[in-house]
Amino acid sequence: MATSVKQLMEAANAAVPKITPAEAKDMIAKGNTLVVDVRDTAEVEKSGKVAGAVNVSRGMLEFRADPDSPYHDKSFDKGKTVIVYCASGGRSALSGKVLKDFGFNEVYNLGAFKDWAEGGGAVEK
Repeated sequence: MATSVKQLMEAANAAVPKITPAEAKDMIAKGNTLVVDVRDTAEVEKSGKVAGAVNVSRGMLEFRADPDSPYHDKSFDKGKTVIVYCASGGRSALSGKVLKDFGFNEVYNLGAFKDWAEGGGAVEK
């Protein structure tokens, strides 16, 4: 049976809790948190990113997160809380679901970068 984007989004949103910028700030302040920006490099260059975030475009996420991949990024540690975000929340929801499928237990969707920035969250250019 074929799957639609709507079905993928429903599954992702059911698996990955959405959090507010304030909740994300609290999690980051506690430490042991990986913040992942899944936007493309050009998007990040235009707007900046959450301070301290790792930018891994959505297309490379699986390769960076899998410790058996030659492209693995050591920042991806299953013992960390992971917060993902993008431009509007769609790619981050899908990314969060992939990370959950990969065995990351504490994964949250911050949603849109602009909500973080407009909410006074720290941004690095």
